[in-house]
Amino acid sequence: MEGKCRARQHRYGNDGARRVLPLLVHGDAAFAGQGSIMEVLNMSHLDGYSTGGTIHIVINNQIGFTTLPRDARSTRYATDPAKLLACPVFHVQGESPEAALHTIRLALEYRQTFRRDVVVELICYRRHGHNEGDEPSFTQPLMYHNLVDRPSPNLIYARTLEESGHDGQQLALVERRVADRLEHARGKEPEPRPVGYRDQWSAVHPGYREENPDTGVTGELLLNLSRQLAALPPGFVPHAKIQTLLQKRFESVLKGKDIDWGNAESLAYASLLHDGIPVRISGQDSRRGTFNHRHCQIHDINDGSTFMPLQTVGRHGATFQAWNSLLSESGVLGFEYGYSLEVPEGLTIWEAQFGDFANGAQVIIDQFISSGETKWNRASGLVMLLPHGYEGQGAEHSSARIERFLQLCAGDNMVLAQPSTPAQFFHLIRRQVLQSFRKPLVVFTPKSLLRHPSCISPLQECIEGTFRTVLPDTSESAPPRRILLCSGKIAYELRSARAERSRHDVAIVTVEQLYPLDRVGIAATLAGLGGAADICWVQEEPENMGAWYMIQRSLAPIIPSLRGVTRPADACPAVGSHHLHAQQQAALIDEAFAP
Repeated sequence: MEGKCRARQHRYGNDGARRVLPLLVHGDAAFAGQGSIMEVLNMSHLDGYSTGGTIHIVINNQIGFTTLPRDARSTRYATDPAKLLACPVFHVQGESPEAALHTIRLALEYRQTFRRDVVVELICYRRHGHNEGDEPSFTQPLMYHNLVDRPSPNLIYARTLEESGHDGQQLALVERRVADRLEHARGKEPEPRPVGYRDQWSAVHPGYREENPDTGVTGELLLNLSRQLAALPPGFVPHAKIQTLLQKRFESVLKGKDIDWGNAESLAYASLLHDGIPVRISGQDSRRGTFNHRHCQIHDINDGSTFMPLQTVGRHGATFQAWNSLLSESGVLGFEYGYSLEVPEGLTIWEAQFGDFANGAQVIIDQFISSGETKWNRASGLVMLLPHGYEGQGAEHSSARIERFLQLCAGDNMVLAQPSTPAQFFHLIRRQVLQSFRKPLVVFTPKSLLRHPSCISPLQECIEGTFRTVLPDTSESAPPRRILLCSGKIAYELRSARAERSRHDVAIVTVEQLYPLDRVGIAATLAGLGGAADICWVQEEPENMGAWYMIQRSLAPIIPSLRGVTRPADACPAVGSHHLHAQQQAALIDEAFAP
């Protein structure tokens, strides 16, 4: 909800925060117990996530299902987490509608004046327990003994009005009118509502389509954009290494070769902004990039001022936003998901510091990103960048858990890709907003490949073509005796080992899109290599992780004898010893090239 509000406010401009109000309704147990509440409060004053103050209404019914307050929180009030912001908290008797109305008006006036969060706690109760079929006296006998004969709030208020001189008959008439209108509404046929996308989504096609739009960009435009990205304001003095980086990126475009990952990414964003497509990226350290490759915000070493070159290339109102997020995964990913729902025409990206940090946001991935379209017909074009690769950094910094995302895939609900070259990433990012539909895109991005001398692309590959779901072997050799299918960083290690061992009888094919899997493209690529009898899937991950189980099942009809070359099955994504990691990696390569 906060992300959706932020997107709408951004569309309205400077006055957006006053025109769009975030309103959250909580249960008392949830407000005290759910970590997402604290994350939303923490976001409220951050430049990248502020929505000008949220009004929180806490419906305190004294019970979290069957759990009493003394078992659910360590504080006196359910609203005490709001002390994080020192914002106003109003406690209101829920049977006093006039007090509630007065407090809400006061809360709204405070929010509009000071643009800060406000909390209103309505002290209430559940007459029928957790749901209509529950028996609350099983676990709260004393409370419900007191509620048996207690009149409902409308009768209590009616009695108050009568005592203050209002006509009781008129009150009864109002009650009858309300009941009659409810009965009349129940008897009417429901109004038909068209199923489909509306408003700003009306131009987006529902469902998944096998389309691959032309995502190439002219060399002249790329050169002009690169020149703009390398230009700095007069008197602005960046770090010497950043100055060298900007110049090197421009020279690579000028020469038409050696485009590295960071350069291709910047050019992809710049080309979209030039076309009038807004771009927003957020995550922990996203401005610099965890692995020191992005540098979309530059700092002056003398006065600490900052400059974003990508903000200078947008046209037709397109803006570039890059935000270093709070140390949160679930909260920030949920925010960006909401933002993407309001900006189908733009590119919205959440980047994990390491791919396995998505573990902290699994609830958002499971309940919204993977299933939101199936459950609510709410499509999203959100991009998740998850750094992935086995480089001896241990169990917590190696795997983005490809297997988990593949398990969530069905009915073309998401797109999972692991591009292996800068040009492939360039086209993939552009394809995400140029295609006619919107699906969440999960990209398993590199770490060490960001500076690998072989992980470069000629500019021509960005000028021509589209994203390719399968990259064939480009080595010039006789029809191979063995074909190694793989995805991601392992392809570079396999090619290096092939050269060292002079194994010209082995072909290496990279699968760039893991879901939806392009079986036709894979079959055609294998046929073009002469149809070798020995075909392996090679991956860095353990046997029970990565893409192997999905690949084995999906390709069984066309490659019944496909065998896997993996690390041994394990309960942990990777070992903790760098020495043992190197041993496992060497054994993996040896098995792939075994006679």
